[in-house]
Amino acid sequence: MSSIKYIQNEQHFKDVLSKAATVKESLWIGTADIKDLYVGDEPFLSVIAALLKKGIDVRLIHAKEPGPIFREEFDRYPILIKKLQRQLCPRVHFKIMVFDYREAYVGSANLTGAGIGAKGANKRNFEAGILTDDYNIVDPACNQFDDVWTGKFCANCLRKNLCGSPIK
Repeated sequence: MSSIKYIQNEQHFKDVLSKAATVKESLWIGTADIKDLYVGDEPFLSVIAALLKKGIDVRLIHAKEPGPIFREEFDRYPILIKKLQRQLCPRVHFKIMVFDYREAYVGSANLTGAGIGAKGANKRNFEAGILTDDYNIVDPACNQFDDVWTGKFCANCLRKNLCGSPIK
């Protein structure tokens, strides 16, 4: 029996990020914006680095290069440079996380402190999404992510002039 859970505000932080740390095979992350997010006292990039050390497939699509604080934190984990699969696509605005091809988060929250709910109640964004293992949602989310990942839309994209490193 599948489940669908409506996620809002700080639940993103509790339910979505905690699930990312427990994947066994793969983690796909699609977000327009990504910043130096922390899970408690631990940088989220540290969580990703630990997954990569276990041989887990981690893919990240984001719309623009992150700021200098993120890049500085990123450089602290050499495994991210070697093993994190990363694509830039200026047209990505979806927020999708796919956990082991079995569960997905689809919603409005960027992978930032304000978006994912890690900031205080008076600083975070009002976000909403769903976390589900329902195949009717997980499969299309995987397909949408994979279509962008493989460059399906690159040939006819009218924003290539904004794309620093085209996928295809």
